[in-house]
Amino acid sequence: MDSGPLFYKEGLPTTIPKSEKQRFRSSSSSASSSSKSSSTPSLLLAFFSCLAWLYIAGRLWQDAENRTLLFNLLMKNSSQRPKVLTVEDKLMVLGCKDLERRIVEAEMDITLAKSQGFLKDQLKQPGSSSSKKLLAVIGVYTGFGGRLNRNAFRGSWMPGGDSLKKLEERGIVIRFVIGRSPNRGDSLDRNIDEENRSTKDFLILDGHEEAAEESPKKAKFFFSAAVQNWDAEFYVKVDSNIRLDLEGLIEVLENRRGQDSLYIGCMKSGEVVSEVGKQWYEPEWWKFGDQKSYFRHAAGSLFILSKNFAQYININSASLKTYAHEDTSVGSWMMGIQATYIDENRVCCNSFRQDKVCSLAS
Repeated sequence: MDSGPLFYKEGLPTTIPKSEKQRFRSSSSSASSSSKSSSTPSLLLAFFSCLAWLYIAGRLWQDAENRTLLFNLLMKNSSQRPKVLTVEDKLMVLGCKDLERRIVEAEMDITLAKSQGFLKDQLKQPGSSSSKKLLAVIGVYTGFGGRLNRNAFRGSWMPGGDSLKKLEERGIVIRFVIGRSPNRGDSLDRNIDEENRSTKDFLILDGHEEAAEESPKKAKFFFSAAVQNWDAEFYVKVDSNIRLDLEGLIEVLENRRGQDSLYIGCMKSGEVVSEVGKQWYEPEWWKFGDQKSYFRHAAGSLFILSKNFAQYININSASLKTYAHEDTSVGSWMMGIQATYIDENRVCCNSFRQDKVCSLAS
């Protein structure tokens, strides 16, 4: 019979009752259960902490790998280019090297053009009447209502037909100069085309409108067209009411042959005519100085430009300023270039000189 464990009290063994034994076991089991239940959250917390640590460690390792890769790429690229970009490098990046080369080439072309009279090549158009150097191209201004006057010139100082061709063989080209009608293709244009087919003595300015308000611009179109069609030493503008001593004019030009940069005419200057005068009034008179005086320029009845100046007008026609009158307009263009002014009294058409080469038609 089991009477329970023995205990010693004051040196004597004592027997524990059965009821005490059961209470003792119950207490031990409760303590053990309490210990197990309290350790479960700690294990879970330790587990999740371990997972968090592994995640953070993995991210740090991945970031370190990325930084190493980027660093190696930067070092590789930096070793292939200079540490400091020079101006030359920037120009190359921006594509300016090619532009710089073209600018240098353009400057060389301009230098060559100046040495050859403002153009690199002669601007010949198909159908030019002469391939050899001429002495002069003479342009006689005319209008749509000037047929009687043109016929009078053809019957006097201006040759026609075969005589006109023979004159060209001597180096002189003469043409009536006219623009187009404001109403393109109308009867005015058709009549001029028909007359030209018969006489072949017109220079028709297709880009110019033949109207009174457009007359100052006519010089730009005439000199441009003339220098494109004929290679001559001189280009002469003559008004529609001027009769020429053709041989006398040829003599004046022959005496100047071989000279360059010439602006020849009956030179004048003086006070700008007031608005009361109307006919010669210049609205932009204030550009000519405090004294309201015209600058030095050739009278518009007849003036002569050497080849390089005709080429200059042709090249710069789009930007050349025109005033109310053609003679002052051309004179203003000559002020900006190295022109030699020749005051030739023989081309003063209203003078009383016996040897003058022009006169007003009656």
